[in-house]
Amino acid sequence: MKETLIQVKDLRTYYPIKGGLLNRRVGELKAVNGVSLDIPVRQTFGLVGESGCGKSTFGRSLLRLQKVTSGEVSIDGKDILALDRAELVKARKDMQIIFQDPYGSLNPRMTVREIVREPLDTHKIGDKAGRNAEVMRLLEVCGLRKAVADRYPHEFSGGQRQRVGIARALALKPKFIVADEPVSALDVSVQSQILNLISELQEEFGISFLFISHDLAVVQHISHEVGVMYFGKLVERAPAEELYTAPKHPYTQALLGAIPQPDPEREREKVIIKGDIPSHLDPPKGCPFQPRCPVAKPECADREPELKPVHADDSSSGHQVSCWLY
Repeated sequence: MKETLIQVKDLRTYYPIKGGLLNRRVGELKAVNGVSLDIPVRQTFGLVGESGCGKSTFGRSLLRLQKVTSGEVSIDGKDILALDRAELVKARKDMQIIFQDPYGSLNPRMTVREIVREPLDTHKIGDKAGRNAEVMRLLEVCGLRKAVADRYPHEFSGGQRQRVGIARALALKPKFIVADEPVSALDVSVQSQILNLISELQEEFGISFLFISHDLAVVQHISHEVGVMYFGKLVERAPAEELYTAPKHPYTQALLGAIPQPDPEREREKVIIKGDIPSHLDPPKGCPFQPRCPVAKPECADREPELKPVHADDSSSGHQVSCWLY
């Protein structure tokens, strides 16, 4: 049995909605609305969904970069949400993030050496000579030459900047990294290089990843398990191979059907969905996907389904779906 590193139970992150003359709270936007999952050691959990589904908010909530409304988050048995400020600073050594924009996440006034060394300086790890030596090692690990250490972010390509961001995330030897759309801003040829780098780093350092993306084709090649998020909730989760070969939820089927096929002889059945994600300010009754679902039944508009095993007599496969069809 695989050792669990990350445990998330019923995580909810709501944003207040204010209005009226006195700017009082009149409602709440449920960006993450009751998500539970676990990530084993040395495993990657891929989280996919359309823009606005809440996946980035979820990732930031795990690291307490976003205020959480309720729920539980533990990393290696440590309750992250219960930590005070001083304890949280210490815990941040175990959890890091790779941001989507490799340029916007780097301080343009700092050299690469200073950027990668900053976490070591903040946590006072080693002396100055030791920190500089560690920076050089991390640059090499991430495929960058030592000679670039004194250059600034604007002197690099997008792929190189993302390598700098990855080196910074590795500086404190974290156990867990949230990779928030780390390749979406890069050229396709560079995407594969960064994905291969992340896989190699996981193998070498034993890191667990939450890999967030809207691109299912990207997630397929790097994830051990995949969760599909819609309207703040998981609607399906399964081992990667099983999700891509036997998707159950109509939303998952639609997302997979939209992936371009390089082989003209091979066609994937397409599920056409209509409209856009409903407004979080005026959520639909019942299943949130039912206004767009091509196979919706009357009961879908009455009650919201729970995330349950696809096969009630066999929950060992880990394939779960939130749909009245099952």
